[in-house]
Amino acid sequence: MQEGQNRKTSSLSILAIAGVEPYQEKPGEEYMNEAQLAHFRRILEAWRNQLRDEVDRTVTHMQDEAANFPDPVDRAAQEEEFSLELRNRDRERKLIKKIEKTLKKVEDEDFGYCESCGVEIGIRRLEARPTADLCIDCKTLAEIRENRWLANYSRSITFTTGGKCSRLIFCSKR
Repeated sequence: MQEGQNRKTSSLSILAIAGVEPYQEKPGEEYMNEAQLAHFRRILEAWRNQLRDEVDRTVTHMQDEAANFPDPVDRAAQEEEFSLELRNRDRERKLIKKIEKTLKKVEDEDFGYCESCGVEIGIRRLEARPTADLCIDCKTLAEIRENRWLANYSRSITFTTGGKCSRLIFCSKR
């Protein structure tokens, strides 16, 4: 279980999971041809299967490790560990859904194009982030808008209750 928690998903590890080399574009090759679609289908299916295996291992691990500790500290530690694992697996389930949505786009031959402006996302960007649905320019603009919105609309208040310092963040136009 520790191995799965420590693994970061980088473009090289995604390619390694799929057992494929980076795609070598040929001069004059049409963008998102059958070979490229098959390349990304292999990557996405292998990534999805790897994530599903991790989810299954978590369920097995939690069943095997579940114990009713008499000591409240031990029980709390186990509950915290399980809670963290469940949050991680929930993120992975959401990623699996995004991968399945992307596989549908591959099947429909609608993969590799920006959902905002329609330009080619690019082979290298898709190998780094196979579920990308925006080109780098549109993604950058979206992040700038998001950061600007956060700067303009969010405020935080820090307060102390029961000796603990807490921060309340809420949104409103300044």
